[in-house]
Amino acid sequence: MAYGETYEQFVKKFEPKKTTDDCYTPDIVYDAVAGYVARKYELDRGAFVRPFWPGGDYQAFEYPEGCVVVDNPPFSIFTKIVDFYAKHDIRFFLFAPSLTCISSGITVEHACAIPLGVSVTYSNGAEVNTGFVTNLEPDLVVKSDPELYRILADADAELRKEIRKQVPKYEYPDYVVTAAKVQFFARYGEPFEVKRGDCVRIRRLDAQIDQKKSIFGGGLLLSEKAAAEKAAAEKAAAEKAAAEKAAAEKAAAEKAAAMTWEISARERAIIGELGN
Repeated sequence: MAYGETYEQFVKKFEPKKTTDDCYTPDIVYDAVAGYVARKYELDRGAFVRPFWPGGDYQAFEYPEGCVVVDNPPFSIFTKIVDFYAKHDIRFFLFAPSLTCISSGITVEHACAIPLGVSVTYSNGAEVNTGFVTNLEPDLVVKSDPELYRILADADAELRKEIRKQVPKYEYPDYVVTAAKVQFFARYGEPFEVKRGDCVRIRRLDAQIDQKKSIFGGGLLLSEKAAAEKAAAEKAAAEKAAAEKAAAEKAAAEKAAAMTWEISARERAIIGELGN
């Protein structure tokens, strides 16, 4: 370790870095999108190919004649990928970051951007506002697609349900406190402490035994006094959480009320030439 470096800093250097290139698509989401593409463009789903995987080389991939790439590519080289497919006449329907999917000139020349803004939960846990870029719409540069928005949003909602099933959340009575609950108090500025004589450590409640469930990370069974203090802290923290949420929603609404930019005379002259 370097001088002055903590153990955590030393270990962190060796952790694999997660980027938007690691956003591998869950099956629920991919199947919904692929099904839509097949129906919308009357394509054989058997012709769909997925050349993007860890360590893969999309340029060396063998693309069968008539295939369509329906996949989630590394976003860091997105422009390069679209340019490659355009030059080699390969059809594609690619996942893309929604807000930047029309930022490159490649869309104007080679593809159509479909910004959706659906926050998709990918396999590495990253949540990315997602859209698509495709050359299956040869006459378009950008389009709104309400049907695909609904399909993608429904798929992500279904995915979140599956995630919640895998990681269940339990509510415990005032007589039980967990590390997660103490974290909640700390986040919202509520001091809370339990003395040694006011608790006993437990792994589960008796009510959980038949269900073969337990308290994640363990917990503490509290005395009457400590339980009352916990209930008071929870009420105060919940009020602060609600206030913070309301403030965040208000700030978001104010931000959404952005200024409107005007078209210049030069730009109006360009507009006059378009479509002729």
